[in-house]
Amino acid sequence: MSVEDAVALIQQLKDYRDTHKLEFYDPYPFQKDFHNAKGTNGLPATEKALMAANQIGKTVCGAYETAFHATGLYPDWWEGNIHQSPPSILVASNTNETTRDRCQGDLFGDPTDDNLLGTGAIPKHLIGEKVRKPGVPNAYDSVLVKHKSGGWSKIFFRAYEQGPKKFMGYRNDEAWLDEECPSDVWSQVARGTFATGGNIYMTFTPEEGITPVVAKFINDLGETQALIRATWDDAPHMTKEMREANLLKFPKHEWAMRSKGEPNMGSGLVFSVPEEMIKVDPFEIPKHWPRINGIDFGWDHPFACAFVAWDRESDTIYVYDGYREQRALPAIHADAIKQRGDWIPISWPKDGLQTEKGSGTPLSEIYKRQGLNMHHTFFTNPPRMGEEEGKGGVSVESGILEMLEMMETGRFKVFSTVSVFFEELKMYHRKDGKIVPRFDDFISACRYAVMFRRHAQTLIVRQPRKTTRRGLSNW
Repeated sequence: MSVEDAVALIQQLKDYRDTHKLEFYDPYPFQKDFHNAKGTNGLPATEKALMAANQIGKTVCGAYETAFHATGLYPDWWEGNIHQSPPSILVASNTNETTRDRCQGDLFGDPTDDNLLGTGAIPKHLIGEKVRKPGVPNAYDSVLVKHKSGGWSKIFFRAYEQGPKKFMGYRNDEAWLDEECPSDVWSQVARGTFATGGNIYMTFTPEEGITPVVAKFINDLGETQALIRATWDDAPHMTKEMREANLLKFPKHEWAMRSKGEPNMGSGLVFSVPEEMIKVDPFEIPKHWPRINGIDFGWDHPFACAFVAWDRESDTIYVYDGYREQRALPAIHADAIKQRGDWIPISWPKDGLQTEKGSGTPLSEIYKRQGLNMHHTFFTNPPRMGEEEGKGGVSVESGILEMLEMMETGRFKVFSTVSVFFEELKMYHRKDGKIVPRFDDFISACRYAVMFRRHAQTLIVRQPRKTTRRGLSNW
C-alpha cells in the first residue's frame, strides 16, 4: 500500500467515525446511569432529569439518548425504554438559538456548515428530509430520521421562549428538554407524552435555582421519576487545571452550581449555617415550656404550620413538629393541627384578613370556627421599648435576622424528624440581595411563631371540681 493510499484510508476511517458517532459512543458512568435510570418502582423512568455541572457532557448525553430512540439502534448495555417503531420526538431549550446551537448541533452537526451535516449523534446516512425554521437562520423546525424498523422518526424543535401554546397539540413519544423547563411548558409537554404513554428527559445545570419543576425532582420524586446528579469529579476530561481555571471565570456564589450542579441560589442561602448546628434528636417537651404555632395560608402553594416550643430560661426555640399540605380544605388543615394540641395559640399573617370568596368570611375566622386557637390579631414583630403592642410591623428581614442570630448562637433548634424544614432550608435564598419568596411556606410559618413567641402559652390543667358540705364547688 502506497503512502497516498494509507493516508486516504486513514481519512476514510476518520470520516466514518465523524459521521457514525453513535457506534462509538462510550458514555461516562453518570451518563450511562442517566440512560438506564429507573424509577422508585424499579422500572425504566418515564420522567428523568440529569442535573449536572457545566461542561461535563450533559447536553451530549441528551443528544445520544434522542439518537438511540430516533434510530432504534440501542447499545448492548441499554436498559432504558425502547421504541420498536419510529417515535415522534420533541426537542426544546430556552431559545430558538440555544435549541439550534446546542440540541440541533449535537444531534446533526454544526448548524453553520452544511458540510458538517451528520457529524452529530445521528449517523449521516440516516438523516432524511429537513424543514427549516422560518426567521431563525440555520435552524431546523423538524427532521426525519430513518428508524431500524424501516419507517421514519420525526424530531421537532421548539423553544421555551415561544410560550406554552407552542407546545399544545403535540403527541410525543419522547421529549428532550435541555436546560430548566418552565412549569407551564412542562405541563404541556407532559400532556403530550401522557397521550402516547411517552417519556420526558431533561438535561440541565440549575442556573435558575429551585424552580417548581426542579423542586419536584429534588424533593418529591414519583415512582416513575428519577434524578441523576453529576459534578466535575464525574467527568474525567475535567482536569484539575481546567477546574481551577474555570472557577475563576465565575462569581464565587456560582461555584457550587457551575462545578457541582447544585441549584443556583443567587447571592446565597438566607440561612447559611450547617444543618448540624440546628438539628437535634426529638425529646419530650417539658410542660413548663410555652408553645405557639405559626401558620402560613395557602392553596396553590402549600398551607404550612410550624409547631414551636420556647425555653424561656435560655431563650431557645425548638421547632418540634411540622405540617405542610397543598390544595386541601381548611377543615383538613385544622384537624391535623388540633391533633397536635387544640389549646396552642396560633400566630397568623395579615393575609388572614382576606375574605373567602364564597362566604365573605376572613380566612382567620374560618380557621377559628374550625376550632383552632387563633390569636385575636394578625402577626406582628415585637414592638420597640415604649411602643404599644401591634406596632412592631411585619418586616420579613427583621424576623430573618433574628432567626439567623438565634441559629448562629445555638438558640434555634429543629427536631430531626421535621424534614419539611430542612427541605426548605436548602432552597431559601437571595437573588440580587433580595429574598426569593418561593418554597418558603414552612419557614414563613416558623418566622410567624418565633417572632410572636411573646404570646406563647403553657397548657393550664384544671383540677376536678370538689363539692363541699354546703353544696359549693371550688377548684
